Amino acid sequence: MSRIIAISTNKGGVLKTSITTNLAGILSKDSKVLIIDSDNQGNASLSFGLQPDDFELSLYNVMVDGMNAKKAIVKAYENVDILPSNDDMSFLEFDILTNMHEYKKPFSLLKSKIKDIESDYDYILIDTPPNLGLTQGNVLSVSHEVLIPFQPESYSMRSLVKMLNAVKNFKEDHNPSMEVLGVVATLVDRRTVLHDEIVQECRKYCYEKGIKMFYAEIPKAIRYASSVAYEGLPATLTAKNNDLVKAYHDLKGEILQ
Repeated sequence: MSRIIAISTNKGGVLKTSITTNLAGILSKDSKVLIIDSDNQGNASLSFGLQPDDFELSLYNVMVDGMNAKKAIVKAYENVDILPSNDDMSFLEFDILTNMHEYKKPFSLLKSKIKDIESDYDYILIDTPPNLGLTQGNVLSVSHEVLIPFQPESYSMRSLVKMLNAVKNFKEDHNPSMEVLGVVATLVDRRTVLHDEIVQECRKYCYEKGIKMFYAEIPKAIRYASSVAYEGLPATLTAKNNDLVKAYHDLKGEILQ
């Protein structure tokens, strides 16, 4: 059985896609990995040089039309496949919520299809949109674990608390076996006092709540963006010796402990 991990938070721009794709790159060296891109921007596909608008079939067709997920999956790299998303996902909530007579269990649209593919992969990593709507609910319904990125800036603690509460409530109502895998600090600049203070505040909060906060921190860097732009691949598949790639290897090590 595969290990299903959602990379999720209710904020945008905190490296959800970067974590998803870079972890996939590392894990693919000795495991079969599927990325499910549930964000309509399709950035997971773009990270592997694939154009979301070129896909005739996507996660939307799986969730709305009930199509077998295997028909929409595309190969992104050796041992890395993607179940892609594109702008069609922008219409998911409208199409589902205005036809509730057809969709009796709106939070189980993905769950009913994940069984078709779960045995084909060692890891399923799910990139998520920056909100807690219907798409996110479907992701949380199928996930074994939730990895929460945390950017150390003003009001981040408030956002983290909201996300943790949302996961807790969803676990109680829909997916009792789901657990918080941990919190990982992203876009960290240790040269700033503010970042250091907020990371320490977050670490203290997680310790008090019995939540794992990873020692690995994803630094603020341009390496990921330049790797995708110039080589069409995540940094963990194009570079070997830099702080960013090391951080992802450290994160993987902690996840697999």
